[in-house]
Amino acid sequence: MLSFREAQAIEDLADLLYDFLPGSGNSRTAFPIAAAQAGVGDLWVPGSKRPSLVQLLGATLEHRRHLFTKLIVAIVRQAMTYRRGKGNPLRRDEVDRLNALLPDVSFKIPELLDRTFLDSLAARAPEAAPSNPVGLSAERAQALAALLIEISKLPPHQRGLRFEGFLGELFAAHGLAPRNAFRIVGEQIDGSFRLDGQTYLVEAKWHGPQIGFADLMTFSGKVGGKAAWSRGFFVSNSGFTSEGLEAFARGRQTNLICADGLDLYEVLAGRVSLVDVLREKERRAAETNRAFVAVRDLTLPNR
Repeated sequence: MLSFREAQAIEDLADLLYDFLPGSGNSRTAFPIAAAQAGVGDLWVPGSKRPSLVQLLGATLEHRRHLFTKLIVAIVRQAMTYRRGKGNPLRRDEVDRLNALLPDVSFKIPELLDRTFLDSLAARAPEAAPSNPVGLSAERAQALAALLIEISKLPPHQRGLRFEGFLGELFAAHGLAPRNAFRIVGEQIDGSFRLDGQTYLVEAKWHGPQIGFADLMTFSGKVGGKAAWSRGFFVSNSGFTSEGLEAFARGRQTNLICADGLDLYEVLAGRVSLVDVLREKERRAAETNRAFVAVRDLTLPNR
């Protein structure tokens, strides 16, 4: 089993490598092709790209550690070709960041530290005013929106797991250091992320009925049973009942903030930043004790 440090390093590596290659749809350069070249092709599990990448890196490190270097080198080699073809060559600062992360899983790769190789890479991208001020590239937002549509077409028993994967990719795209779903004695947590030094536990629901008081109370109890600094983020694609929200707000301090499918649409449409949304929901919850305030009712930049 991976140590906590190794598990976090795998998450960080997945965030960095995410834009190196596509997850599929390319016959020459893609993560599953690099995995096959490294001899770990069977460890790539098709699906949402980031969870699949975390699975590939983690399983290789845990079960075929002797092939981990070969896998990373294969990814970098293919990325050099893929990214150049996209007009966005692999950069020196990206490989420097990769070299800084690898020691956390007890690796250094001489080929990636070679000075001649590093000097041949493109320079760090110049600092400039971003064309998309909310921090989510148009390409990645489009891919996430397509994934959300794909989820809606799946059989009901598959939607929940894929929705969790979607949220993990969305959190990663906004630099929130997500962790995948995990199980502790007696309960399941759908994941977690970090925002401004605070840890949020995640509950994700994709089903027909809106979430009511009982589900809010159950998740609030899970969060309340963890460390005092834990908070909860409840995402329901179908939304929440007004009665449930009113009852939940009465007589207790909320430890949750909530979002619905329309909130996600606002983020994917590039109208608001997820980070701004979370921060303003935090503030409204502190001011009003209401766990859910719709994005359209928040005071946000770019709206």
